[in-house]
Amino acid sequence: MELPGLAFAVWMLICFYAPVGGYPNGKVREACTSMVPCHGSSPQLSPEHTITVNGTEFKPGDSIEVHLSGPVFEGFFIQARDAEHLESPALGSFMLADRGVSQLLTCAHTKNSAVSHTSKAKKKHIKVYWIAPGNAPKRVQFLATVVKKYKIFWVKIPGPIVSQPNALSPTPPLHATSEAVSTSHPVSYLSKPFNASSCGRTKFCIRNPSNCDPESASCFFLSFQQEGSSVFIEMSGPSEGYLAFALSHDQWMGDDDAYLCVGEDHRVRAITAYLKERSPPVLDSENALEDVSWRLADGLLQCSFRRSIHLPAHKGRFNLDASYYIFLADGEASEGGVIHKHQQQPLITNGIYNITGLPQDIGGSRSPRLIKAHGALMFIAWITTVSIGVIVARFFKPVWSYSFLFGKEMWFQVHRMLMLTTVMLTSISFVLPFIYRGGWSQQAGFHPYLGCTVMALAIFQALMAGFRPSRHAPRKTSAMRAHGCAAPRTEGGC
Repeated sequence: MELPGLAFAVWMLICFYAPVGGYPNGKVREACTSMVPCHGSSPQLSPEHTITVNGTEFKPGDSIEVHLSGPVFEGFFIQARDAEHLESPALGSFMLADRGVSQLLTCAHTKNSAVSHTSKAKKKHIKVYWIAPGNAPKRVQFLATVVKKYKIFWVKIPGPIVSQPNALSPTPPLHATSEAVSTSHPVSYLSKPFNASSCGRTKFCIRNPSNCDPESASCFFLSFQQEGSSVFIEMSGPSEGYLAFALSHDQWMGDDDAYLCVGEDHRVRAITAYLKERSPPVLDSENALEDVSWRLADGLLQCSFRRSIHLPAHKGRFNLDASYYIFLADGEASEGGVIHKHQQQPLITNGIYNITGLPQDIGGSRSPRLIKAHGALMFIAWITTVSIGVIVARFFKPVWSYSFLFGKEMWFQVHRMLMLTTVMLTSISFVLPFIYRGGWSQQAGFHPYLGCTVMALAIFQALMAGFRPSRHAPRKTSAMRAHGCAAPRTEGGC
């Protein structure tokens, strides 16, 4: 078969195979609308599995326990939809009871609005929690697709319908329904997400990305608004576990005043803590926060609370009328509200700010400028200058053998200039992380060791080049071989 014909045959095979490839890892976002697995066969008619819930009524923010059970099955896909319009997009958000067998998916641009399997391991029962959104319809129905085997599956198995109580009562205000949770003050449910309309006017706001909408599932939002002798604080972001911010005298974690909103038992708990060095936060036994409210919906964790500007009776609490660096972090929380280390670098303001001073609308950076410069210089050195230098030495030697620059062959002068530039950029880049950290970092894993190795080899190369023998010296061949072994080569080896 000719090559074009073979390529066409492979392309056709891929096209016909892709739709029936299946999703053993549960990444079934392509089926968000139809809930039909791409298994190349028709669904079964009489379902063998059932969906049950622990209640028939809900209010925005309520958590409903959802169970899927029946004979052994391999895969599943669960959504909640408007009972009056079952073709409408998935709504609300789910929380997991067992991350080993189930995972959260984003459907219709709503984070965590569906649940699926993590593998094709056999299972008989699945339990998840559905969090009712603030804009939920009056009646919601749960639907499930279940895969028993690759060719045997059921689509949109109807589950129970849950409904809101009599809708004639007005929507509760921002700090309405009180519940008892593990804080010393009443806690209420937020009836709607935060907004940024007052940022820079009456609120001091931090947003990431800059100018993002707090209602967006990708926006981290923190605001402060002084009200008399207290400050009202709002915090929001796409998190399944916890959100936290801290006030610090420097840009390092440690000796900081921290505030956390932690998802616990399908509620949110607002607590204060003290950060000591790079160890887990020390939670306070007494809570200094008032008017705590929260919301878990649409993939967002949101909470608000009030704190007095001065708290002399609470050790470790900073005065809010001074200037600080502000940290904003998120991470996972396991059952019982146990928090884990944040998975991404915290957002840190570029300067110190007084949150009770002039209202501002600012951003921050998850990568400090020195670290950005470190990465940029390393990229230029090892992707640009060293690569061009190797190419010049390998391919331009015969072309530029009779061209001279400052008394030396052109190719050699260009090669030497590029390699010296590489060593210079690497040296500068090598020093920047130590300046940023103030020494060696014990938390950076193997990266510092790799950097030291690269720096040592770069200096070794420069020294070998500086002390290389003359062209006709007996040791010339050995020196060139050592030079090639320590440098990247386009072909061959040592």
